[in-house]
Amino acid sequence: MVVLKIKHCPLTRVPQTQRVSLFSVAIVHMGMLTALDQFMLGAVLGGAMDLFDAFIAIFIGSLIFGIVTFGLGLAGMREGLSGSLLARWCGFGRIGSICIGLVIAVSLLGWFGIQNAIFAHSLNFATGNKLGFGWAAALSGIVLTTLVAFGFKALQFTARIAVPLFILLVAYISTSVLSVHADQPLSEIIKLPHFGETLSISAGITIVVGGAIVASLMTPDLTRYTKSGTHVFGITLLTMIAGEFVINGLAILIAKTLHTSDVVTIMSQVAGGAGLLVVVFSTLRVNDLNLYSSSLGIINAVEGITGKKLRYPPTAIVIGILGTLLSILGILERFVDFLTVLGVVFPPILGVMLVDYYILRSHRQALDESKAQGELPHTTPTIGWAAIIASIIGSVVGLGVHWGVPAVNSLLLASFVYWLINQRYLGKERKKECSA
Repeated sequence: MVVLKIKHCPLTRVPQTQRVSLFSVAIVHMGMLTALDQFMLGAVLGGAMDLFDAFIAIFIGSLIFGIVTFGLGLAGMREGLSGSLLARWCGFGRIGSICIGLVIAVSLLGWFGIQNAIFAHSLNFATGNKLGFGWAAALSGIVLTTLVAFGFKALQFTARIAVPLFILLVAYISTSVLSVHADQPLSEIIKLPHFGETLSISAGITIVVGGAIVASLMTPDLTRYTKSGTHVFGITLLTMIAGEFVINGLAILIAKTLHTSDVVTIMSQVAGGAGLLVVVFSTLRVNDLNLYSSSLGIINAVEGITGKKLRYPPTAIVIGILGTLLSILGILERFVDFLTVLGVVFPPILGVMLVDYYILRSHRQALDESKAQGELPHTTPTIGWAAIIASIIGSVVGLGVHWGVPAVNSLLLASFVYWLINQRYLGKERKKECSA
């Protein structure tokens, strides 16, 4: 895992002197999607879809991810601002950006529950099912929450080794599975039917988007350190190839060949104890970040709305307990539903921000003038009701309307509604100016 050796600049612009190389940012950004959750997603697609349909879903979902990620990442590079700061001047205002942070924090809580459930399955499997899933989930959740809440440094070790170990494991499993089944050519694997509950192409596209869309919203946090739009494009392309096509693609082939989409079964069946160990390290790495970021998001949201400052350790403990409870209640069994919700809730937010920044340019003058001084705009909108309303409408329609692709429906509708509301508002303002 590569760490950017730079100032964090959480509430300021990143100056040009702090910009770093393409590779330095790309390796961190790729780490978001070269992880266990993407392998899980690919395995689910492999079990629920024909190979051709699964790759169509990956291609279209990746295209959506690539467009919105590049657009938002480019804005972050130009302004030197993080995603949460950028949202303040891209339609949502101060309180609206806090609400976005709260939504991200809740989604990370869900991811914590899912990853902890995988950890628990691995732990239970390693003990010969003696613990039982419920006790294993409670134990793993409590231990990890304690480590993160009280700042133990041991997790930094797992963070450094988890990504390279996971990539090596995927390469080893792919080589082993495909070499063992060498007598079964790719043409035969392509024809293998799916063995799980069927997913349509539109549903597949939505969960592909859902699996990566939080990374899209967090992209400006990284691309604000890049030097050019070309770098942003390269980062987006590399992440798409590594995470969506390589990790997802291999997971699809492996799941079909082994006739299972259970990650723990795949890892233990092919790599034995070493595979389970890598699963443990990977879930530790991801859940360390999930719990830490979710806790900070809740703390920032509460402080921004009420002015009350929550302490980090008790907040992390409460969120860890909630995430552990989600694991025990079976959130892993609702993995597809979870990704579907993410795939229709986050695209409207991204759509609104892109429309505001590139089309309406509501605050571009203020951003440009303050950028020349290396500062933030002196005035910040309190709350962007139009952005919030458009995002809610897009999400509701995306969840409720099953025609077409839900992720695309929510993205386009929210973008159009936001543009329409602003056009009507601007029209009224012009009439007032003319009458005056």
